[in-house]
Amino acid sequence: MRRVTGIGGIFFKAKDAPALRAWYQRHLGIDVQEWGGAAFTWADADGNPAGGTTAWSVMSEEDESFAPSQASFMINYRVDDLHALVAALKAEGCNVLEKIDESDFGKFAWVIDPEGNKVELWEPPAGG
Repeated sequence: MRRVTGIGGIFFKAKDAPALRAWYQRHLGIDVQEWGGAAFTWADADGNPAGGTTAWSVMSEEDESFAPSQASFMINYRVDDLHALVAALKAEGCNVLEKIDESDFGKFAWVIDPEGNKVELWEPPAGG
């Protein structure tokens, strides 16, 4: 079974999220959208779209979506078969959160790494 196939997103907290988003937009040219982040389209060596995107988002430090982790970041890893990976991680004794979300955006599950960081696992929807 393939496990992680890529990075689906990078999310981090900021004391002043709007100001930090503006800094990244102005100085690094990141196309920050109304939702607070950007989506980077994967491309091949010739610049042609290659079947995926990586989300990037700055969130308020009050955002609770990283809980129970106290870290200021969370990485979303793209996977092929979320349910099989969750089962394997549980069998290996990993701290897997019980909740699995399934929506139009795909399937999501979370595991806590040995340092206490919440890691998001994402199986994109078919064709996504």
